[in-house]
Amino acid sequence: MTFPRFKLEQSKQEFYTSTSGLALVGVALNRFTTLVSRTDKAAPKRGIATSDVLRSYLGLLCQGKSDFAAIRPFFEDDEFFRCSLGLTKVPSPETLRQRLDQFAEILRIMVDTSMVEFLKKSQAQLTPLATGHLPLDLDVFTLDNSDTKKEGVSYTYRGFSGYAPMGAWLGIEGWCLEIELRSGSQHAQQDFIPLLRRAVYKSRQLTGALLLVRLDSAHDAVTTLAALLDEGVDFIVKWNPRKTDVPIKATEVFHHGKTVHQDDTCRVAIMTETVERTYQDEDGNDKIIKVRRVLRATERYIDRHGQRLLVPDMEIEGWWTNLTVAKDKVIELYKGHALCEQYHSELKTDLDLERLPSGKFVTNALVMSCAGLAYNLLRAIGQVGLMDKKQARRAKQRRRLKTVLQDLMYFAARMIRHGHGLALRFSCHSAWQAKAFIKTYERFAYG
Repeated sequence: MTFPRFKLEQSKQEFYTSTSGLALVGVALNRFTTLVSRTDKAAPKRGIATSDVLRSYLGLLCQGKSDFAAIRPFFEDDEFFRCSLGLTKVPSPETLRQRLDQFAEILRIMVDTSMVEFLKKSQAQLTPLATGHLPLDLDVFTLDNSDTKKEGVSYTYRGFSGYAPMGAWLGIEGWCLEIELRSGSQHAQQDFIPLLRRAVYKSRQLTGALLLVRLDSAHDAVTTLAALLDEGVDFIVKWNPRKTDVPIKATEVFHHGKTVHQDDTCRVAIMTETVERTYQDEDGNDKIIKVRRVLRATERYIDRHGQRLLVPDMEIEGWWTNLTVAKDKVIELYKGHALCEQYHSELKTDLDLERLPSGKFVTNALVMSCAGLAYNLLRAIGQVGLMDKKQARRAKQRRRLKTVLQDLMYFAARMIRHGHGLALRFSCHSAWQAKAFIKTYERFAYG
C-alpha cells in the first residue's frame, strides 16, 4: 500500500504562529484595563518594565501554562508574542521569576483591581437567575502540592498536602471577582468575612441587580449570617447539623412538614421554621437575629446497593435564607452553587494550576490572582466568539476554558508585517474559526 510522503521545509522569511489567540488577549487586556500604567507607576524598574513582565505571565496563563520556564521559547523568538501583548521586551525565565518575587504584593493588588475593571469596561454579560437575582458564589477548593516544601503547604480537608484557596464567582457565567490563596489547613470560615464584604462590594460595582449569595455549610456561622444581613443581600447558606440529633429532628420534619415524595425506597418531607440566633458584635454587645431555615428530611428503606434496611436510615439537610420564596424553590436555587466545582476544575486543569510554580507564598498568591484575570479574559473571549448557534453543540451559558484554548487560542495563523502594520492570515479551511476570531477581535478592538 502506498501513501503520500511530505517534503519537509522550513521558511526563511515567513512567520507562523500556533497561538494567534494571544492577539485577542492583548487587545482585551490593554484596552479594557489600566494595568500597564498602574503597574509601571507602582513598581518602576530599569530595563524590562514590570508591566511587560506581568503581561508576559498573563500571556502564558492564557495558553494554559503556569510554569515560569514556559516563557523561554518566546524569549528566544519573541516577535508575535511581543507584538500581540504590546510588549517592549519579553523577559527571560529568571527575570520573570525574580520580578514577580520582588513585587508580588504590589502586583497582586494591581491584578485584583483589574479583574473588576476588565468586566466593567468590557461590559461583560451578567446573566441573572429566573428570580432576577445575580448569584454570587464563594467556595474553597484545594490544590495538591504534595511532596513539596513550598511556603504555606499543609494538610487539606481532601487528605493531601497543598493549598486551599477561596474564589468568588459572579453570575451564571461564573466571572471571577477574586481568588484568595490560603494555606491548606486554614478553615474556610477563618478570615472569611472581609473576603465576603469585598466580593459584595465588587459585585455592586458591576451591577445594580439583587445579589443572591450562596455558601456551603463550612460558613454556617451566626457571624456570617449577620454580615450578610448587614450587607443587605439575599442569601442561601447550607445548614451544618453539627450536634443535632438527626433522628429526632427528622421526625419533627415529618410530623410538622409536608411530604413531597414517598415510594417503596424512601420518604421525603420539607418544612420551614424561624430561628433566633445570638452573637456578639464588634463592641461586645449581644445581638439577636431571626433567620428562616428550610429543612428537608429523608427516610430511606433501601441502601445504595439495593439492600432493604431493617431500620430505616434518616438524613437531614437545611438551608439558612432570607428569601420569601417557597421551600422547594430555596432548595432548587441552592443547587446552582455546585457550578463552583466546574470553575475550580477549569482553573486547575485548563490553566495548569494544580501545582503552583513558586516556593514563596506571596508569589503564589500573585499567581492565583493572575489566574483569575486570565480566567476572565478567556471566558470573555469564549462568550463573544463561541456562543453562536453554529458553534454550540448544545445550549449553554458559557464555554469551558479548554474549548476556548482549543478553538481560538491555539488557532494557527501567518503573521505578515508590511508598511501599514501587522496582519494575521488564516487558512482557507477554517472558515468558522476565522469568523469567530474576527468577530471577537473587532468587538474588543473597536466595539
